[in-house]
Amino acid sequence: MSAVAAALSALDGIDAATTWDTGMRRAARALAAAGVPDPGREARLLMRWAGGMDAAALVVRGAAAMGPAAGRFRQGVAARATRRPLAQITGERLFWGRAFRVTADTLDPRPETECVVATLLQGRPAARVLDLGTGTGCLLVTLLAAWPEAAGVGTDRSAAALAVARANAASHGTAERARFACGDWYAALAPAEAAFDLIVSNPPYVTAAELAVAAPELAHEPAVALVPDPDPLGDGLGAYRRIVAEAPRWLVPGGRIALEVGSGQAQAVAALLAAAGLPGGVIVPDFDGRGRVVVAEAPENGR
Repeated sequence: MSAVAAALSALDGIDAATTWDTGMRRAARALAAAGVPDPGREARLLMRWAGGMDAAALVVRGAAAMGPAAGRFRQGVAARATRRPLAQITGERLFWGRAFRVTADTLDPRPETECVVATLLQGRPAARVLDLGTGTGCLLVTLLAAWPEAAGVGTDRSAAALAVARANAASHGTAERARFACGDWYAALAPAEAAFDLIVSNPPYVTAAELAVAAPELAHEPAVALVPDPDPLGDGLGAYRRIVAEAPRWLVPGGRIALEVGSGQAQAVAALLAAAGLPGGVIVPDFDGRGRVVVAEAPENGR
């Protein structure tokens, strides 16, 4: 029996009469059989989603029957057993304290990406922000929410992802200050827009070799958001080369660029920035001490 089949078998018997506590135990067993990390936590989150309740309510209702929510819960657990990302099932992910809509057309925002926000909010606010490869819009929307005087543009070559980003901007009150444009990196911009105080990006940086042995959840996310295309050297730096090469043209003197990077890539990206005329790249570690964000600044005397 396959891991998924074993997981689905463990869901047998969950129905409207099943209590929340019993349903959670069975779901945790099912997810464990499917190899899902931290199955107990995942079962609780799926149960809260299915029942539309917070953690406290789940504790109070533990001995009560699940009722109509049982069907939704079973469907959610079955989907997670196939290693579909939790955020795609529930339709949202918390990022910097805000719920962002997530679909199969967008990258699931990671906690590591919050390091970009944390780094930038320690410095001066930007008036004009450019978010390249915006996806859900989590970076642009979060920065605009923190800087009420700022405006920005998010670009993405996926029209479906941009629809999600627009919805997230509307949900968090930044829609009037955010413009979303479809195109590959800077190609979505008009030449007159070359006056940004800040460029941010969490571009694809996973190599094809890394993706082949990565967690099964990544197979459910858009490959274009994970693996650079093109990446002629196969080192995961293809997107950085394109972003960095044009960055000086789009930054005002003294403007900053902040890039999320993969494990072991920070020094190489800092070197790319220096070669493009953006020297002095500062490498900021993530919660595990790995270089995660590289920040550089355009010279004050212009390009």
